[in-house]
Amino acid sequence: MDTSQHTMHNLFEQLGLPSDERNVEQFIRTHRLFSQDIRLDQATFWTESQAEFLREAFDEDSDWCEVVDELNTRLRS
Repeated sequence: MDTSQHTMHNLFEQLGLPSDERNVEQFIRTHRLFSQDIRLDQATFWTESQAEFLREAFDEDSDWCEVVDELNTRLRS
């Protein structure tokens, strides 16, 4: 079992996105979610596989859930 703590860097790698600090911050700045009615996994900027990964993280309360929740919060602030 993987007991390592996932980070934002790891999440972006998992999603197949550039994961260095500069690119993570740029992604967050340019992909703001202004409506609370849109679930994170339903945002139009995800590929289907990325959206499914995010959906499963929440729905299954996986070990990724905490960092996915952090991304969700950061995209809305």
